[in-house]
Amino acid sequence: MRTSLEIPMNEVRRRMAMDNPWWQAGRGIDEEERAWPRRSLFKPFSRLAMDRLVRRAVVLIGPRRVGKTVMLRQLVQRLLDDGVRGIDILYISLDTPLYAGRSLESLARLFIDIHQHREGSNLWVFFDEIQYFKDWGTHLKSLVDSYPDIRFAASGSAAAALKMKSLESGAGRFTEFILPPLTFAEFLSFTGKEEALLRRVPESNYSQIPFACGDIEALNREYVDYINFGGFPEAVMNPAVRANPSRFLRQDIVDKVLLKDLPSLYGIADTQGLNRFFNVLAFNTGNEVALETLANHSDISKPRLAEYLEYLEAAYLIKLVHRIDDNAERLKRRRSFKVYLTNPSMRAALFGTSTAEDNAMGRLAETSIWSQWLHQSEVLNSLHYARWKEGRRDCEVDIVALDQGSQKPRAAVEIKWSDRIIDHPEELHAIALLASRYPFDKPPVVTTRSISKMTSLNGVAIEFIPTALYCYSIAKETEDD
Repeated sequence: MRTSLEIPMNEVRRRMAMDNPWWQAGRGIDEEERAWPRRSLFKPFSRLAMDRLVRRAVVLIGPRRVGKTVMLRQLVQRLLDDGVRGIDILYISLDTPLYAGRSLESLARLFIDIHQHREGSNLWVFFDEIQYFKDWGTHLKSLVDSYPDIRFAASGSAAAALKMKSLESGAGRFTEFILPPLTFAEFLSFTGKEEALLRRVPESNYSQIPFACGDIEALNREYVDYINFGGFPEAVMNPAVRANPSRFLRQDIVDKVLLKDLPSLYGIADTQGLNRFFNVLAFNTGNEVALETLANHSDISKPRLAEYLEYLEAAYLIKLVHRIDDNAERLKRRRSFKVYLTNPSMRAALFGTSTAEDNAMGRLAETSIWSQWLHQSEVLNSLHYARWKEGRRDCEVDIVALDQGSQKPRAAVEIKWSDRIIDHPEELHAIALLASRYPFDKPPVVTTRSISKMTSLNGVAIEFIPTALYCYSIAKETEDD
């Protein structure tokens, strides 16, 4: 007698009911998830996901462990709080083995059949970890077209796959929403330290940033914690994860992406080579690198390295920053560039935590500043670093913002994790020179460890701002936009 190996439908129904406890009147999402603070991006994401005027699915993408699943489930709770019936909401995590082999439409149809929803009912369907479903883009587009009264949202961690396949298959049916790691402002809010350490100041009392800190040493301690583990909501909220980020985070953040997601998507055979290459980049975050040097160091061909860089950037593990010269000209042949981790905490997960005195803190500070702009693509795309020769002197500026219209520099920042620069302003000749050649909106900024001050070099006003305070200001201002 032949035994059917197919999972019985009653088991699928039972699991679906277990994953959607709000189908029972008066129940909502898990108490722990409900208690978690909401990301600053929750409001714009929920507005987008709840807008029924446009027939588009919202696809929440980003690196692993930044809170995408929690945000989806908090959206479920928002709907319940707004009066939506629990039986009108379906949440499906597609990495659940019981759902394997079933189409997205069959799962949506099962939901409709279980509750006997009538045609035209306003329903909500959320697919979590959608990268586990083959050809998800084509199927999700078909669902959006076929069920105009259902609002679909999806999330996934294999961002390279999501970005690639949404571009291929979305055809106007998807809206991507990027969820980056926690900003420094979110970290301080999550830990309950924001109000005690920072205050907004009247516009007349500041030149660059509208915030002040009464205890910069306390803020710096929080900043070092942020760099070590603060990019991950789970590490912030769970002391066990925070105490050992390498044990709890490395496998999900790095190993699954490098050894599973990217190889399966792009047919990468040498997973160990990719892993070693990423480790080199992560350890040297914030350094300028060249393909020639990387190829010699890794014994991997330059064309393959260029592919690896593209994959890692698409997966939101790294951000490439390209160089300009003193005339704001991009180099036609991009032989060298800077590579930053999108989340400075990944370095701690790989190599251990850093202290405030570690040599790596300067580059980690740079990395943290860049990461605050990750969800603002327009701003991020305008930012470069500058390096050129002025006579016999080498000149470099860490961050140069180009005006969108003229493509000329309008702002510049030099990142330092030290107060030493206060007594050696002559070392700032590059940023002063750049500011003297272009009409900047505001004086160039040089960050310090603890000192706030205005100074002048060769007739150019320069403002010193503590790095932690500057990092917080960027994050907070992007929240307000």
